[in-house]
Amino acid sequence: MSKVCDICGKHAVAGRTISHSHRTVARSFKPNIQRVSIMKDGRPQKMNVCTRCLKKGNLVRA
Repeated sequence: MSKVCDICGKHAVAGRTISHSHRTVARSFKPNIQRVSIMKDGRPQKMNVCTRCLKKGNLVRA
C-alpha cells in the first residue's frame, strides 16, 4: 500500500533516533494511512487517507 495521503499529500520523512550515549540511527517517520471508501464526484471510491484528514472531516465517508 502507498504510504502517501491522497487528500493532503502527507508522506514518510527521514530522521534520526538518538540514544542516551548519543549514538544515532537513521529511521523514517511514517504517517498512519488508512484505506477508506469516500464519496468523490458523487461516486464511492477507495483512497489512501491519513487519520488526521479523517478526524478533520475533509472528506465524506461512503
